[in-house]
Amino acid sequence: MRKLIVVSAVSMDGFYDGPGGGVTVPMENCFGTYNLERIQAADTVLLGANSYAMFSSYWPGVADDSSAFEADREFSKIYNVVDKVVVSDHASPPPADHPWADNARIISRAAAPTEIAKLKEQDGREIVTWASRATWNGLLQHGLIDEIHVLLGPAALAGGTPLFKHPVSLRRLGVRAFDNFDTVLLRYGVLPPATQR
Repeated sequence: MRKLIVVSAVSMDGFYDGPGGGVTVPMENCFGTYNLERIQAADTVLLGANSYAMFSSYWPGVADDSSAFEADREFSKIYNVVDKVVVSDHASPPPADHPWADNARIISRAAAPTEIAKLKEQDGREIVTWASRATWNGLLQHGLIDEIHVLLGPAALAGGTPLFKHPVSLRRLGVRAFDNFDTVLLRYGVLPPATQR
C-alpha cells in the first residue's frame, strides 16, 4: 500500500495562511530542501484545482532559472516528470506544449476518494501533496491520508485559515530541527478512523 503524505507550512498559532489569505507563513530555505526530499521519495503528486493553476504556471520554469535556490531547481526538474493527479471539476488538461502535458490527469471531486484509494493500492512510491488544503482535508475524512508533515514556521499570524477543517487524531513520528534555521519539522501519522480519540 502506497502512502499519501501531506506536506504543509503552518504558523506557530496553527494557521495555513493569514487573514484574507494575504499573509503566508514565512518559510526559510529548509522548506525547499525538505520539499525536494519528499518529491525524491515520490512518483505521484496530488493537486487541488487552485494549486494546479498556480504550480503549473510557476514550477516548470524554475529548473532553468539560475537565480533560483538550488533545491528548488532540482525540485522543478523532478516535478516536471512525475505523475500528477488533479482533483477538480473545472480544470483543463495542460496544453500539448506544456511540460506536464503527458503526466497530468484530472479527476472529479466526487470520484476522488475512489480514485485515490485505487491509486494507493497500486505498486509505486509515495504520493505527496503540497498546499491543496481543501482537497487533502476531504480525503482525510475518508481515511486516505497516511502522514502529515508540518513545517512549523517562526511566526504567529493571529488569524487566518486553520490547517485542519475537521478534528483528527495523530501520532508523532518524528521531530526535526534544521541547522541555522528557525523552522521545525513535525511528522505525524494519521490514526485510522476507528481509533480516533
